[in-house]
Amino acid sequence: MSNPSRLRRLGRHAFELLASMRFAIALLTVICIASVIGTVIKQAEPANNYVNQFGPFWAEVYGRLGLYNVYSTPWFLTILAFLVVSTSLCIARNLPKIWRDWHAWKEGVREQALLAFHHKASGELALPRHAALAHVAQVLGQGGWQARVQQREGGAMVAARKGRANKLGYLAAHSAVVLICLGGLSDGDLMVKLQMALGDKQLFTGQSLAGTVPDRYRLPASNPTFRGNLFVPEGKTAGTAVLQLTDGIILQDLPFDVELKRFIVEYYDTGMPKLFASEVVIHDHDGSPPTPMTIKVNEPARHKGVALYQSSFDDGGSTVRLKPLMLATGGSAPDLTLRVGDSNEVRVGESRLGIEITALKVINVENLGAAEAADAATDVRKVDLVGTLREHLGASAGKPGDHGMRNVGPAITYKLVDGAGQRREFHNYMQPMLLDGQSVFLFGVREDLAEPFRYLRIPADEQGGIAGWQRLRKALLDAPSREAAAARYARANAAEGTMREQLHATAASVLALFAGARHPLPSGLKDAAAPGGLVALSQFIESTVPEDQRSRISEVLLRVLGGALMELDGVARAAEGLPPRAAAEPAMQAFMTQALMSLSDSFFYPAPMVYQLDGFDHVQASVFQVARAPGKTMVYLGAILLIIGVFAMLYVRDMRLWVWLADAGEGRTRLTTALSVTRRTLDADRQFDATRRALLGDPAP
Repeated sequence: MSNPSRLRRLGRHAFELLASMRFAIALLTVICIASVIGTVIKQAEPANNYVNQFGPFWAEVYGRLGLYNVYSTPWFLTILAFLVVSTSLCIARNLPKIWRDWHAWKEGVREQALLAFHHKASGELALPRHAALAHVAQVLGQGGWQARVQQREGGAMVAARKGRANKLGYLAAHSAVVLICLGGLSDGDLMVKLQMALGDKQLFTGQSLAGTVPDRYRLPASNPTFRGNLFVPEGKTAGTAVLQLTDGIILQDLPFDVELKRFIVEYYDTGMPKLFASEVVIHDHDGSPPTPMTIKVNEPARHKGVALYQSSFDDGGSTVRLKPLMLATGGSAPDLTLRVGDSNEVRVGESRLGIEITALKVINVENLGAAEAADAATDVRKVDLVGTLREHLGASAGKPGDHGMRNVGPAITYKLVDGAGQRREFHNYMQPMLLDGQSVFLFGVREDLAEPFRYLRIPADEQGGIAGWQRLRKALLDAPSREAAAARYARANAAEGTMREQLHATAASVLALFAGARHPLPSGLKDAAAPGGLVALSQFIESTVPEDQRSRISEVLLRVLGGALMELDGVARAAEGLPPRAAAEPAMQAFMTQALMSLSDSFFYPAPMVYQLDGFDHVQASVFQVARAPGKTMVYLGAILLIIGVFAMLYVRDMRLWVWLADAGEGRTRLTTALSVTRRTLDADRQFDATRRALLGDPAP
């Protein structure tokens, strides 16, 4: 066989494959499976998130398959393009046949052929043939049939049909698939990549201000299709959107600039946001007068073919003032005034730490509606905010009629980088919140972005501040203050003599262990000793007390520790000229209980200080999604055609009816009728039976 013949045969086979309905259905199945994957796996997330979720090996495998950007991968776009071609060939292949069938009445059917149909009937009418033909025309007209008559020698053949829209349903449904796929291709990354290839553009992977990025990383304002994000701070103007692609970003110049006059956010009584809106002014580059607009969630604005959606809001460069709360035994840290997003270096003693302000969140809504007392300790090593709130505050629904959502005030998020390059993230609330009946400050920390925050709870003093706890911790780390507190505790709880001296020594020893001034383990195990807190006290008991006596000794030492800390608070207040607080007050007892736990946990805090949010100058910013989507019209039209096509194919039945009329003599006419339907159903049986009875006037089957 010659090569041209073989090529023609291969081409014919390829055309048959592409134009087959089975091939199109197979492609559509693959696209549906890929779409399910794109729905289950969050798209365009940071790489670390996928590593934490799937592990290093599978994260790399899934990344190479493009599952993190399914709708932009070459294989998905290729399958989509093949589906368009296959469906288009199906339409082109079947359109002539549908066209011929649409115009074919098939009135040339012979009388004998009618007897081969499943639905058939015959009988005589007591009417001459012309009157019988009029009777048939009336019955068919009332039944919604369209009919054509062919006069023959010896009789007349009436060919009728209805439900021709069923054929249009096929064309509409398949055309809808083509239009939707074309709309998706034209509005997706494919068109942007073509623009980049034809315009010699490159992806930008660095960090720089939008106005300083060279033109090779920018798409022109005439780009026919794009979808990106536009970040605009209050009082500022922006006209360059960011398009996020798989391997980087590219900037999209807009034909106008957007100036954010005011960002509006309204809240429900529970503290949940109710409305996001932006008052903007559009400045055209052609010198047209400015156009004021208000953009709300679900109420986008449109200008020069570009739609602007209120996507979200963010910090627009707020200035924060941070005050350090020192936890290390030596050194100090300076007060800081930084903008959100800025970095600085902090010197604490001989070490240097890098600090980066990552976020300021002015509104923080938490579930505080089902607060219940709990005895569980809030340990910075094991407690996260979500778990703590659920454990201490009960179910998220709260009490009936009270969802418990409360705005707990501003919070600051920052990162500290030590000399070894280890990075930790901190999340600290500015104001105290009421947990388990105690007003506490929450200071969070986490080692990994994939982990939840673990929170240190510091009780607020009688003034609602943190000074009382700071005063107590400073006194705890001061040897003369501990000695004075131990002496006061001994005097208050023992008479003069040996008992008082022993109690004095015990209280001083317990305070020294708790403060980390005394090693709890033998000298050979100093490296394993805890830096202080209840862990140090526990190590001391385990290393010096027989096992059968540890429970009793632990209770005694904890009782001594609580009383000595109460006296230590009095010593600290007296040193600053403040009156003592009554130990019997419930508020004082709650404060000291939480203070004991937080003092213990503070020795394990992984930073030498906690930065509190002391004040801020808030600047809001709006994040708009800007899109030019010419394919949207095709998608909408495709959706309408798909609905029409599906309904036409499912609920419109293409049926043909033939009626043969022949003279039977003596003014009578013999009638033979048959029905052809694409699918035999009970409805078709009932409709034919009703038509037969109307034609023959005979109720009998």
